[in-house]
Amino acid sequence: MTRSTTIRSLGTLVQLRSTQVERLEADLASQEATRVRYQNNLQRLSALTHGSGASGATLQINPAMALNCGAYKQGVMALADSHRIDLSLHQANMAVSQDRLRDAWVGRELLGKVLARTQDAQAAENERATRKREDDIATQSWMAGRAA
Repeated sequence: MTRSTTIRSLGTLVQLRSTQVERLEADLASQEATRVRYQNNLQRLSALTHGSGASGATLQINPAMALNCGAYKQGVMALADSHRIDLSLHQANMAVSQDRLRDAWVGRELLGKVLARTQDAQAAENERATRKREDDIATQSWMAGRAA
C-alpha cells in the first residue's frame, strides 16, 4: 500500500471516528436531559408528598379524608421511590456511555496523531526528493559550466 493510500485510509478512519464521537456526544446529551427530567420529577413528587396528608393539613380533617390523603401520599411516595431507582439505573447507563465516549475520543485522537505523523513523513520524503532533484540539476549545471 502506498503512503498516499495509507493517508487517505487513515483520513477516512479519523472521519468515521469523529462521526462516532459526535453520535456518542449527542446520545450522552440526550441522556443528560432525561436525567434532569427525572430530577425535576422527583422534586415535584417531593413537593406533592410534603403538601399532602398530615404534613400538609393544618385543620382537623375527618377520618375518611385522612385515609384518602394517606393513600394518596403513599402512592406518591411509591412513585418517587420508583423514580429514584430509575434515576440510579439511568445514571449507571450514563457512566457506561461516558466511558464509551472517552474511549472513542481517545481512539480518534490516536488515529489523528498517526495520520499527522504519516502526513509529516510523506511531506519530509517529498521535500528530500525535491532537494535531491534540485541538487542533481545544480550538479549537472555546474558540470556543464565547467566543461565549457
